Amino acid sequence: MLDSTFSLLYPNGEDTPEQRVNISDEVIAELGLDFLIDLKNSNLADYFTTDKATIEYRIDTMNDMLENPTIVDTLKSTLKLLNDIIELRQIKSETEVGKNYLYSITEIELYIDIVSRLAKGFQSVKGNVKSSAFKRMTETVTELSESEYYRNLNKQLGELTAKVHDVKSITVGVNLDSEFRPVDAGVVSLNAEQFKSGKVIDKILRMDFKDDDYTCIAPLVPYTRSNTDNAKIAFTNAFNNAMNDIFKADVRQWRQLVQSYVLSNTDFLLRIMPEIEFLTKAQHLLLALKSRGMSLVKPEIADIDAREFNIKGIYNPCVALKVDSKMVKNDINFDENAKIYVLTGPNRGGKSVITCAVGQTQALAQLGLPVPADYAVISPVTAIYTHFPTGSEGDGAIEKGRLGEECDRLNKIFDTLDKYSLILLDESFSSTGSYEASYIASEVLTGFSMIGCRCLFSTHLHELSSQLDEINAKCSAEGGVPIDTLVAGIHGGGERSFEIIRAKPDGKSYARDIAEKFGLSYDRIMSRATRGLPLDR
Repeated sequence: MLDSTFSLLYPNGEDTPEQRVNISDEVIAELGLDFLIDLKNSNLADYFTTDKATIEYRIDTMNDMLENPTIVDTLKSTLKLLNDIIELRQIKSETEVGKNYLYSITEIELYIDIVSRLAKGFQSVKGNVKSSAFKRMTETVTELSESEYYRNLNKQLGELTAKVHDVKSITVGVNLDSEFRPVDAGVVSLNAEQFKSGKVIDKILRMDFKDDDYTCIAPLVPYTRSNTDNAKIAFTNAFNNAMNDIFKADVRQWRQLVQSYVLSNTDFLLRIMPEIEFLTKAQHLLLALKSRGMSLVKPEIADIDAREFNIKGIYNPCVALKVDSKMVKNDINFDENAKIYVLTGPNRGGKSVITCAVGQTQALAQLGLPVPADYAVISPVTAIYTHFPTGSEGDGAIEKGRLGEECDRLNKIFDTLDKYSLILLDESFSSTGSYEASYIASEVLTGFSMIGCRCLFSTHLHELSSQLDEINAKCSAEGGVPIDTLVAGIHGGGERSFEIIRAKPDGKSYARDIAEKFGLSYDRIMSRATRGLPLDR
């Protein structure tokens, strides 16, 4: 029997509070992680971990799934049957029909089907699995399916279900009193044939005019079209109660013998059902990326104290799944010379895309999955935060103004931010003027430096870069981490390269791009002027 500590995701059966990652549903949505892995039976945030052993355990589990498609097919078919058990239990708990003993037989049938599929699927890959999770599951399922108890259970269930399934109709008897009123009714016999309707047209078509034990003389009233649903339900309940009594003697004793055994195994499978969904959805994501020719790499998990993020060939998997053009890959390295980066560059030059890619890569690593890159060394983080633009229509923005709302959100992040956190900012403080925004941003960057967190700050505030020497000098004297600059590349003709370069930005290089963004390029101005149109139209 698979014991209660077994898990496909945790080597010790479950996570602990200190291993969990602070990541909100909002951050998951902003990074597009819910698009990458769309779960129905659980919350993706529950699967993030900081534990190195757990991450490596999952990576090995996923490698087995990628190398052995049979495992995925087996788990998916099991998932469907487990959903059937959940629906069946819901019916049993909510309806009178569910009290029928025959529903217990159906659940046991489903359980045996699950064990049979698991055994067949895992036995076919027994010599190929390498992960601890699937080795253990293969051995246990094989042992379970080959046990004498399971064989006897299967045999007895077969005999009982054959008896039940052979019933095609029943004969009902009704006793009448002296005034021709029904006083008693019950099942007289169980029949292996269905009765004939008894309608005249049916007799003509069959050329058979004689009555027999299987010909109906007249239908019972509840099953005519004119009757209400309540009448039909009452009749159905009466029938089920009668059938329940007939098979009660057969089922009750047998059920008591197997119920605890079957339910304990079924409950275990239901417990790991969310894990199965997570793994199969994650495997679907990885195969989708591979089918597009995108690279995936097993990350080397560094110690959390190393605070490493050294990635070569990083790309944004959300974009890779949505566009057909060639993806531009980049290198990002949070090292001893920079734990914080200010990323500047032209509009639509890839700043937001790479900012999300950093968060996605960190997140996928801490879910225990291969990451979208060519090479990766990553230390776990205790929290992932985003500070992305929001619409001005929210309640907070109405009450405080957009800038006030942005500052309030960031202030709340500072309450729990530590040196093991990752924070990503995209166009923060863009709702105010350049002077005010640069001032606030410099204060925020100073705070990040003193905390020591990893940070990527994507911004149009090119002048912010000129303040970094002053900020670094101040923070360095007080033990802060260094801040450096990244630039989204642009070719000489203004064409975006989507390459991220570790270099000092040249604000003048983007003046033309910004002017074009707001419709103030020389060519456009002159075109309007020569048409005699006002410039503000």
